[in-house]
Amino acid sequence: MFTPEIIERAAGSFVFTADGRKILDFTSGQMSAILGHSHPEIVATVQRQVATLDHLYSGMLSRPVVELARRLAATLPAPLEKALLLTTGAESNEAALRMAKLVTGKHEILSFARSWHGMTHAAASATYSAGRKGYGPVAPGNFAIPVPDSYRPGVTAADGSLDWRRELDLAFDLIDAQSTGSLAACLVEPILSSGGIVEPPPGYFAALRDKCRERGMLLILDEAQTGLCRTGTWYAFERDGIVPDILTLSKTLGAGLPLAAVLTSTEIEQEAYDRGFLFFTTHVSDPLVAAVGNTVLDVLTRDRLDERARSLGTFLRDGLLEIATRHPVVGDIRGRGLLAGVELVVDDGETEHTSDELGARVTRRCLELGLHMNIVQLRGLGGVFRIAPPLTATEEELSLGLAILDQAIGDVMGGMRERWGAGA
Repeated sequence: MFTPEIIERAAGSFVFTADGRKILDFTSGQMSAILGHSHPEIVATVQRQVATLDHLYSGMLSRPVVELARRLAATLPAPLEKALLLTTGAESNEAALRMAKLVTGKHEILSFARSWHGMTHAAASATYSAGRKGYGPVAPGNFAIPVPDSYRPGVTAADGSLDWRRELDLAFDLIDAQSTGSLAACLVEPILSSGGIVEPPPGYFAALRDKCRERGMLLILDEAQTGLCRTGTWYAFERDGIVPDILTLSKTLGAGLPLAAVLTSTEIEQEAYDRGFLFFTTHVSDPLVAAVGNTVLDVLTRDRLDERARSLGTFLRDGLLEIATRHPVVGDIRGRGLLAGVELVVDDGETEHTSDELGARVTRRCLELGLHMNIVQLRGLGGVFRIAPPLTATEEELSLGLAILDQAIGDVMGGMRERWGAGA
């Protein structure tokens, strides 16, 4: 669904409509513009690079590509040291899945039941949050495992809290029963984004990695939205003390331009090479976007944007918690760093549940007041806001966004009470 206004330009944390209206962007574009819009160093890089070397035959190397591959590996723990540069998140997940299948000689893939990994064939086959119905068969051998959701637990302990270990055990009991003995990989997000900003509890990914190793599977982490300082560390998986077999990056790497990467170990890369791995596209290893990626790393490192994301994330969370004290419809606040989720709920007298209608109303009111909020536009998750301001945002800009959100919720709830009476 498109917004009703044409966007003419963008700068920093704001976009500007054709009629001059200024809108605070709390979504970093498509969750990508981590340095804000039209960052001067990104603009300068594009202007310089497009005038010298923008595109090459995919089998040719350029200095920006070699440099970006080397520098990306330097930001990661061993053994992630081999990089393939691509364009989109779906493409990087396609390449990762293709590599995993070739290296293991197997084809079955596991993903979370509310995952989003892209809209191309293998990535879409591993996507369960939307887009599965009506398009015919998906790739064979794809299985879903439960989302370890602490707010809405599926398997509970005696005290009602999430029993994620038992849930994970049960999930793999079912996988083992269904598998034909060809389990290749598990592709998951460290924090589910389109799935409702769900952060699996500490310890979960270490246990998931162990389940994969027991079955000879590779663990692939999709950090399209969580990578490169967004969550307060360079990579979200750092919290869990694990290293994936394959890491995919996209969105944040290009800071708004189409750039993605697959990173893996020398051992896996060599095995893939020996088996004739092929993933060849028109824009693989393009020098223009690779130069932008190098500038992104320059700014992230120089300005310590991982630390900034932690600090601003605390500021944002505190503001959201304050909003929750004034509005009982705010059921949960979650996320990490500058990736936050706010879930609006309604009480039907028996249970609290997410309200798609309420989320849509608040979203519209926010836009009217000058704030673009990214709602999770999936049935049953439309009451969950996905908040991801640029890492360059200021406290003043975050305060403005919080104030608008606060007013929007109040306006919507006031209107609903007027329509349905004081008991609404």
